[in-house]
Amino acid sequence: MIIGRDAERAQLQKLLDSSKPEFVAVYGRRRVGKTFLIKEFFGGGFAFYVTGVANASRREQLLNFHDAICDYGGDDFPLAKDWRSAFRQLRQLLQRSTVPGKKVVFIDELPWFDTQKSGFLSALELFWNGWADSRADILLIVCGSASSWMLNELIRSHGGLYGRVTQSLHLQPFSLNECQRFFQESHLHATDYQILEYYMVLGGIPFYLNMLDNSLSVAQNIDRLCFGKDARLRREYRELFASLFKASGQHEAIVRALAAKTQGLSRTEILGITKLPNGGGLGKLLNELEMSGFIRIYRPFGKKKRGELFQLCDFYTAFYLRFIEGSDDTLDQFWAQYSATPAHSAWSGFAFEQVCFQHIRQIRMKLGITGIISSACSWRSSSDGEKAQIDLLIDRNDGVIDLCEIKYAQGEYAIDKNEDMKLRERRARFIRGTGTKKAVRTVMVTTYGLRKNAYSNDYPIEVTASDLFCQ
Repeated sequence: MIIGRDAERAQLQKLLDSSKPEFVAVYGRRRVGKTFLIKEFFGGGFAFYVTGVANASRREQLLNFHDAICDYGGDDFPLAKDWRSAFRQLRQLLQRSTVPGKKVVFIDELPWFDTQKSGFLSALELFWNGWADSRADILLIVCGSASSWMLNELIRSHGGLYGRVTQSLHLQPFSLNECQRFFQESHLHATDYQILEYYMVLGGIPFYLNMLDNSLSVAQNIDRLCFGKDARLRREYRELFASLFKASGQHEAIVRALAAKTQGLSRTEILGITKLPNGGGLGKLLNELEMSGFIRIYRPFGKKKRGELFQLCDFYTAFYLRFIEGSDDTLDQFWAQYSATPAHSAWSGFAFEQVCFQHIRQIRMKLGITGIISSACSWRSSSDGEKAQIDLLIDRNDGVIDLCEIKYAQGEYAIDKNEDMKLRERRARFIRGTGTKKAVRTVMVTTYGLRKNAYSNDYPIEVTASDLFCQ
């Protein structure tokens, strides 16, 4: 059963109903559910389906392709000696197919077929340009987790497939709303607060969420999956980057630099920490990491493109680098013990900020400004004498700026006298530092809302964690 993915399903249905040939590229982070979406949507009703084999030779990939040809009625075809012959057989197979309507061809893990000097890509080009693109009954869907390959060799190709992809689908992790629906459909018992806790560790990755044991608490599940010698997600990090990028060392260097600086780094700061060469290569690496869902790129308030910052936004990766890597694998109850420490509160605050950054649309909905053009950004004071920082602000075209104060707590958040002074001073420094003429409001974003006291009435604009669960 497909949970969520409403926009993607609507797009797939539109492509299925199309009166012209369609070439669709589906990409996204490993474990995000790309294959599941395609298989479930079409119910296995493919005219042809094959998946690439990781780290296999050209001959092994051809044999795998031939087995799929046989599965769909091509038993009389000999084993192809090269990819051009293999795609010729696929064309012949489709020509005699009795599948009514659109003939859906699904090639999964496409980048794995493209082994060194295999000729796979040129054969795919010939198959599409020389035959399929003139057939209104063909819907070719290709899928891959190696986002860099999907982007550079296919979607943004400058070769024979230039402009041939008619639709690209970038599958994103679940939102909190989709996670909530996943828990309900999977009969996993958890409160919204507990779902939020899982999200801050695992993100909205369906594959990870599907590993949860309904009989265990949040802390017990995290210990079982992430800590201890046989924990399933203890080895996931290495497999994750190796599967996405052919030469992942530089990508990992950037991610590690960003993991150590939670508020993000500029391009210059990344170069200084990683010692990577300053050239077009860094831009490509950053773009690949962004399209793979590992980092987000945002601009500080009032800054142009050159002032953009890069921040690690993949929850599992951040959690792995901070807690799992280097941990003692004999401690099978690490998280249960860590959860009771002050350090856990500090981590939770940062992780909750990341959740908010990925649910800007829901925050806009609660503020009632979805119909107003606005941009989300951050702000740092440039004055040494007045250091201040706003991690999230929403700059609106209706003459208002909302300063979002994100506070994580296990109950209602209480504003005392000192906190009230800090909030007022931070707002004042922002106004002085930017010289803005817009109205500036403080918006409190908390887990359970504000505790009513002498100061809470001064902060009437609130967003709570439950608001982030809106669709």
